[in-house]
Amino acid sequence: MKTILFLPHITIQNANALSSTCTVGFPAMTAWLGAVHALQRKLNQDGFDELCFEGVGIACHELDLQVYKGRGDFVYSIVGRGSPLEKDGSRSAFIEEARCHINVSLVIACEGLPFDENELLEILVLHLHQLKLAGGDILHFQPPELIKLHDENVHRSLMRRLMPAYILIERRDLMIASMKKGKNAIDSLLDYLAMQHRCEIGEVGGRVEWIKKRKIYGNIVPVSTGFQGVSELGRAENQRDQLVPHRFAESVVTLGEFVRPYRIKNIDEMLWHYHADLKNNLYLCKQNS
Repeated sequence: MKTILFLPHITIQNANALSSTCTVGFPAMTAWLGAVHALQRKLNQDGFDELCFEGVGIACHELDLQVYKGRGDFVYSIVGRGSPLEKDGSRSAFIEEARCHINVSLVIACEGLPFDENELLEILVLHLHQLKLAGGDILHFQPPELIKLHDENVHRSLMRRLMPAYILIERRDLMIASMKKGKNAIDSLLDYLAMQHRCEIGEVGGRVEWIKKRKIYGNIVPVSTGFQGVSELGRAENQRDQLVPHRFAESVVTLGEFVRPYRIKNIDEMLWHYHADLKNNLYLCKQNS
């Protein structure tokens, strides 16, 4: 029987939408797992020593990407806050980062729960008021709950409570299948993201109709799932933690898919976990599937 910590409808302002060096949109998976890991460490310090968050599922209810597209513009522009302003009213010289306002529910698989659950939830609420999620500020949230998935009815009830929402799952299988046919990684990625437009002449009146579609059906998106080391382990000047070896790294981007909760038949299908492949210098967030 799996125990789930359910954090429903967390409203986050100004979350980091720059998920990697080449993607803007839904925050990176490292941001979500990192925040949950930070929450676990705070609870461990409060006396819940055996508590472990082993997996995280994210259900997105609403996302407002802070971008603007004017009349006649070809691309979107980032909506900058422009603060603080200079004394003369001009904007200060710094690079604006992409932001989004987002409402999500987190489904966290827990281990090590032989203690007072009410006390845990009370302390958890205090930490949530101080925590940042994906670099954004938590404005409000509904009361957290501990749910024991002892049968199929409880699972279906949890999925119904996540509606309406989209759950992000990994579709690395699409990348692997495409690369096995000889394409490189970037071509495989763009092949599933590109929108194809074509026109057809209708049977009645010879009217031209435009049709647009993707390679496969589904809400396929690029998603940043971790990092790959590009240098050897060592030390760098002014590194944050002098006790931990330093390594330069770059983002790992693959494909993901947003699906409705009713398509999740087992809770493990939506949970993301840490995975380190030290042989290939990969530090990833991935799913069991």
